[in-house]
Amino acid sequence: MTAAPIDRLRDPQRRRLLGGAASVLLAGPLGNLGSAFAAPAGAPGPGRSVAAAWGALKQIDAGVLRVSYAELGPRHGPPVLLLHGWPYDIHTYAEVAPRLAERGYRVIVPYLRGYGPTAFLSADTPRNGQQAALAADAIALLDALGIESAIVGGCDWGARTAGILAALWPQRCRGLVSVSGYLIGSQQANQAPLPPKAELQWWYQFYFATERGELGYAQNRREFSRLIWALASPQWRFDEATFERSAAAFDNPDHVAVVIHNYRWRLGLAQGEPKFDELEARLAKAPTIAVPTMTLEGDANGAPHPPAAAYARKFTGPYAHRELQGGIGHNLPQEAPEAFAQAIIDVTAL
Repeated sequence: MTAAPIDRLRDPQRRRLLGGAASVLLAGPLGNLGSAFAAPAGAPGPGRSVAAAWGALKQIDAGVLRVSYAELGPRHGPPVLLLHGWPYDIHTYAEVAPRLAERGYRVIVPYLRGYGPTAFLSADTPRNGQQAALAADAIALLDALGIESAIVGGCDWGARTAGILAALWPQRCRGLVSVSGYLIGSQQANQAPLPPKAELQWWYQFYFATERGELGYAQNRREFSRLIWALASPQWRFDEATFERSAAAFDNPDHVAVVIHNYRWRLGLAQGEPKFDELEARLAKAPTIAVPTMTLEGDANGAPHPPAAAYARKFTGPYAHRELQGGIGHNLPQEAPEAFAQAIIDVTAL
């Protein structure tokens, strides 16, 4: 089962989905902006001597997007799809990708919708951030690249998307590596209140539910993102150059609309697209995952995340969990690239 292109919604619903900022954030394809978002060749990473030199980014039309992506390794190597989250970008895998390429893997690292040079093909497509839309993007990219199945790894939003691929399209997923485990959710489940201390960790979600929060993020996205980095990874001593090379991806004209919709949709404050209703109904049942899976967690993850014991039963196939020590926070692949790359290598041998 592959995702069909998203149907265009009637104008009234599209306006509701896009939210207040969308009227100024809509844009068509970005053209040749890839070089503006590429990492400087040989740029140093925090605490390490060399980060990935992506080279020229590639672009391909896939579903509703013109996806900009980095590709490393031999074309006929085992495919690996690595998915980033918010507020991060492809540099989450700046030191993972070359490690895997050196081992013979074909590594694909796309900018998500609303990040970097990735662009919507039509100004009329809703700037939708719901989980099923992001998963459909990933399937469309695999289709466009002619990849039947891949090892899929993710962190943050990317972990949720990777988990959805493994749950709903297991034939497309040779193995799954997921930071913080099972993150598939639903609007129904999100209606249940959490204990106050847990709700406090989601402060930005409630901020984004307001028009003030939407405007505040639009005006201060760099400062906001730097704060999230520090809170989510309190022991990660990233430097300004490391942050700035990722922060450039947030200048995408659709970034704010996609991010705001993502969090509002979770709380049931924004509509999704009817095209995805069937997928969301399946996800709302919290489907189990049978493909070989490795879950990872750092010992200093400052972002909201479930304990490993809470989700282990959701993985019904070959499964292993690894706890990483040494002050590893939420952006685990960038903070512990060797461990993440090793999990990609090990997962299909479980």
